Amino acid sequence: MENTPAHMGKMEEQLKHWGAQLDHLMAKVEKAGADVNSERRKRVDALKVKYQAAQAKLSELKAAGGEKWDTLKTGVETAWSDLEAAFKKMKN
Repeated sequence: MENTPAHMGKMEEQLKHWGAQLDHLMAKVEKAGADVNSERRKRVDALKVKYQAAQAKLSELKAAGGEKWDTLKTGVETAWSDLEAAFKKMKN
């Protein structure tokens, strides 16, 4: 992962995409109500937490600027990997 304005723009676009997917999943869970099994609801809730963590890390990175990249890099990469893996798991 690099810290360039273009790369951060790509990260923001990916996060928006994931946000739209999350909104769709949450709407499906809410619409299904009691018909949704508890495991699926838990997975969507966990996905939302991971999304919020990635969103927070990206915001922290943007606010800190390039000079803090080395300090924040691990947290951003971990949050990003966790969120990506969670979305892949939801597709299965």
